[in-house]
Amino acid sequence: MKRDMKNLRQQIEQLNESLAKQLPTEVLEVFGKSIQDLKSINMEENSISIGERFPDFGLSNTNNEIVELKELLKNGKVIVAFFRGSWCPYCNLELNALQENPRKITDRKATLVTISPQTADYSEELKNNHLLDFELLMDKDNALAKQLGISFGLQEYVIPTYRSLGIELSEYNGNDTNELPVPAVFVIDTNGCITFKFVDTDYTNRIAIQELIEQL
Repeated sequence: MKRDMKNLRQQIEQLNESLAKQLPTEVLEVFGKSIQDLKSINMEENSISIGERFPDFGLSNTNNEIVELKELLKNGKVIVAFFRGSWCPYCNLELNALQENPRKITDRKATLVTISPQTADYSEELKNNHLLDFELLMDKDNALAKQLGISFGLQEYVIPTYRSLGIELSEYNGNDTNELPVPAVFVIDTNGCITFKFVDTDYTNRIAIQELIEQL
């Protein structure tokens, strides 16, 4: 368990070092300013709280089937992990780390689902490329993320930088809003209430898998 957690942390550190070498200084400065601006909104505290009921969603998976929270909860606790999109290298590292720990989740009678605003085609490609066993659900126009208080509009000054890196959010998400969810993880008990949450507007910070498993 500690090995998996350490590996994820180490991979993120290596990614940070790699991006610092590859990307121009002005790009890194824009990303840094974007994170600081988001921190000032204090979404971590203002988003849905532990003890509150999680909205009873029904979202499409990569097979265009509707996955409902109330059905998932019949089998035990549910982990809901929001990620930004397949274009985000930090999200890919986290998804891979979650994939490495399926038994630690299922043995505790819990189900993992992941949610992003990107279209089913991109999620299906991501699922196939990374051999992910869990559901990747589509939160169209960030509707569920908005209910939770973890959705934000990407700042205007950041959008050209994203585009310069080949990241066109309108293409990935099928709209023109440039809205994203804050990477977040929730544990929901069988009564539909949140027993644990991890929300961090700094998308380079991700939950330690060991910490998540201990919440089940």
